[in-house]
Formats: sequence, C-alpha cells, structure tokens
Amino acid sequence: MDGVTAIVNVLKLEGVDFIACIPSNPLIEAAAVAGIRPIVFRQECTGVHMADGFARITNGKRTGVFLMQSGPGAENAFGGVAQAYADSVPILLLPAAANRDRLGVAPTFSPARSYESITKWSAQITSARSVSEVMRRAFTKLRSGRPGPVLLEIPQDVGAEELSELDFDYEPPQSVRSAGDPDAIRRAAQALLAAKDPIIDAGQGVLYAEATDELIKVAEFLQAPVMTTLGGKSAFPENHPLFVGCGGSSTTLGVHRHLTRADLVFGIGCSFGKTNFGVPIPPGKVIVHATNDEDDINKDIKSHYPVVGDAKLVLTQLLEELKLQSGSQGRPANQALVDEIRSGKQEWLDQWMPKLTSSEVPINPYRVVWDLMHTVDLDNVIVTHESGSAREYVVPFWEARAPRSFIGWGKSTQLGYSLGLAMGAKMAAPEKQVINIMGDFAFGSVGMDIETAVRAELPIITIVLNNSTMAIYQDSRFPVAVEKYNIKAVGGQFSEVAQALGAYSEKITDPQEIIPAIRRALEINRSGKTVLLEFITKEEGDYSKFQFR
Repeated sequence: MDGVTAIVNVLKLEGVDFIACIPSNPLIEAAAVAGIRPIVFRQECTGVHMADGFARITNGKRTGVFLMQSGPGAENAFGGVAQAYADSVPILLLPAAANRDRLGVAPTFSPARSYESITKWSAQITSARSVSEVMRRAFTKLRSGRPGPVLLEIPQDVGAEELSELDFDYEPPQSVRSAGDPDAIRRAAQALLAAKDPIIDAGQGVLYAEATDELIKVAEFLQAPVMTTLGGKSAFPENHPLFVGCGGSSTTLGVHRHLTRADLVFGIGCSFGKTNFGVPIPPGKVIVHATNDEDDINKDIKSHYPVVGDAKLVLTQLLEELKLQSGSQGRPANQALVDEIRSGKQEWLDQWMPKLTSSEVPINPYRVVWDLMHTVDLDNVIVTHESGSAREYVVPFWEARAPRSFIGWGKSTQLGYSLGLAMGAKMAAPEKQVINIMGDFAFGSVGMDIETAVRAELPIITIVLNNSTMAIYQDSRFPVAVEKYNIKAVGGQFSEVAQALGAYSEKITDPQEIIPAIRRALEINRSGKTVLLEFITKEEGDYSKFQFR
C-alpha cells in the first residue's frame, strides 16, 4: 500500500466515517475508496469548524477530521484552527504538503512549522513506514489530557511512497486519564467543608469527562450554588434549583451576587484563564482548582488547593472524601438558598422582560431569543451562539438542560464560527434539532456554506439577526469614523441569498410572527431541509453585564 492508503486505514480503524475538506488532497480519493464520506466546503475555516462541532458534541469520543490542500488551503485554515486551539477542541488536521526536499525552501509553506503555536502537537509524517507510529501518537494526544487540535503534515512524496503490510501495525490507543492526588483531594475537601459560602464554577472539562452526574452530586452534598464558564455552559442542568447562571461576558444577577459573596470558589474542569468572555474571579477568594492540565494551576489566579486530574475521577474522589470527613451523606437541603436563587432569577428576569417580550418594530433581538427558547423542545435541541452581539443576547437567557445541548465558546471569536459548529453538531447527533444564532455580519463571512449544509443534507436552522449594523461596537468607540464614513453600516438580503443557495428561508419583520415562523421552520426542518430565518431587528446595545470587584 502507499502512504495515503495507510493513513486512511488508520482513520477507518478509528471509526472515522466522514472527512471535511476542500480539494485537492490525495487523501480524499483514498478515503472515498475506503467508504469514508468527503464533505466539500466553500471555505476552509467552516470545514474546520464542522470538525470542531462534531468533536465537541461527541466529547472527543469520535474525531472530527479536516483535510487541507497544500499551500493556500493550509494557509486559509489557520483561523479555524486557532479557534479550536483557544477553546481546547480535539480535531485532527491532515494538510497536504510539498515534497520533503522542499521543506525550508522559500516560499514553501510548512503547515507543521506554521501551526506549532495553535496546536497541541504539530508534526510531519516523514516516511510511509512511520504512519502507524505517528498516527498512534496523534490519537493518543487527541484523547488524553487537555484537548486540542493535532496536525500531521503529509508531504506529497510520503503519500505516494510504498510500504509493506508488515510495516503497517496500528491499533487505536486507549484514552489515558488521571485521578487526583489523594492528599490534594483531602485538602480540597477540608476547604470546601470549612467554607461558609462556597460556589462551584464548572468548565468544559466537566463536559469532556462526561461528569455532569458527579457534579450534581457534589453540588447537592455541599448545597452550593453552581455557575458555569461560557465553554462549560450545559455542564450543569440550568433548571436545577442550585444553578445561578453562565459566567460569560454577559451574565446573570445570580452569578454576580453569589460569586461576589462567596468566600471559596471551586473551579472544576476550568482553566481560570483571564478572558474578556468570562467573569473575573473577585479578589480575596479561597480557590480550589481542579483541572486536567497542570499548566492551568497558578497561571492567572492563585490556587490555594490545586488538584490535577480528570473531572469525573476527581469529583468521584471528592464526594467520597467529603462523606468521610463530614461523617454524613450531605448537608441538609438549604431551602433558604434555593429560595434566594429562585427569587434572584425572577428579579433579574423581571428587569429584562420588557426587552424579552417587546413588541417594538424593528424587532428586539431579545424577543427572538426568548420566543425561540419557548418554542423549541429544550430536551431535544442543540444551540450555539455567534460572535458579537448574538452571544450577548443568547448566553445569559438560554436554558441548557442537558450536557452539550448548548455549545458555548469565546476564548477566541472567529466570526461565522456558529454555522460550521451547527453542521458538525448535526453530523454527530442527527436526531437532535440543531440551531445556530448569528448576526448579519457573521452571515456575510460564511453564508455561502449554507449551500454546503443543503448539499450535504445536514438540516440545521440558522437564525440571522439582521440589524444592518455592528451593534456590539458602540458609536463612542470610533465616533469620527461613524459620523463621517458610517463604518458600522452593513447590508444584505440574507433570506434571498439562502433561498438561492437551496435552503428554505423566510424574512420576519413583525414580532407577532416570530413564533409562527419558528414553528414552520421546525416542521420544514424535520422533513430534511436546511432552513434560514432572517429577523429584521433593531440595534440593541444593552447587555446583562455586571462589575465584579
């Protein structure tokens, strides 16, 4: 067999049944021969985003793969890979490359070198005989430790090089997980039991470890309020009486009150990394920090009680240690706390209800989000937001009831990311209703790939909030540019574009038509058609933000 056939044989053994790609890459034909479906995208980043969404929804148990053309294809994919790296998503990237003798010769582009800073591992397959060995390393890194993209550059001559069947010796590697140091678990449990007002901050490590049940048990044992990071949204059921909100750049009154008041913050499966898309941890808190990456410990915030380990294993250990130290099965139900959380949520919602139920024209985008949430089946949906204002409208108010029913992201904010995520989510969970909510500027970046969703028979629903401006940027940020050159203004007839690309589409201008349009979209979507709903909205610049001191 030749090198590309060996690589495809590995993919088959790993259960890969589709690849996202843009021709040309020699693996495409070899994959097709082997029965692996190639899905061609209009632009590289959206294809990377699809692999990303697929990996997220499967919690890395199945691998999203993207093939790049040598040279410009590998160059164009950079932004999508940077996004996956920022949000710790395990995807496999297989770019074609020039012959080995051209490495280091200008202007030859070397993906392995150029992607080193935005991948967990970036390497070149140097010979066909090494395919089994290098791919084994790659899949070990993909499914163990902190998730992240892995890139393997395939030189043209390596792909064509022959190897004997004796040189092909591949078995899928097992995932490797580590539990916490028992002494660290003991100290963390002591600190949690001693705290007067602890709060739990759950990150996406809980999702990848599939540890929601364990998290619920620990929270109920401690009777502690729970918040999530933006990436961790859906790691804890948001209709649970102890849930106070998602700590994104826009958040809830509950997060503000309970995080401000807390004397201890227990971060589980999170990095505590500084970001503009998450709430800061106020000073003076005792920090219990459990993560599977030792580089997170003491990186941006002082960890008083660090624990390194898989979230599921650590929470299991911690619960047993809490029972042992307390001599009980848990603290008694704190009805006063539950009542405070419930009343605080209602107080906050009452403040926002005029926008959430507004009848103004153009439509208030909050009304679209609110009506959507109260029309879809929250137990059978996967939703993702977009970069910019759409994120601020959706994240605080959307109730995510089950793990991976919401895809939150924000360590980087590639515009148009939500479309590829939704396509990957639908590929991973075809039985789910998948919806992405984006602004007009984001659609302008990636909208042509609506045709990809149609062609690939991936029936998703795209919600476009079209206010014909970049609402996330206040006029005061660049007043002269706005006044003289109107730089925030954008335009487009997006429902017409989607229709021309083969999707079913509607344009909605009346707030009373939001729910009927959504119901029609759901019905049409269930018949297997890709749908786009364009809502003509107002420029809404109010967001649910708080100062944390």
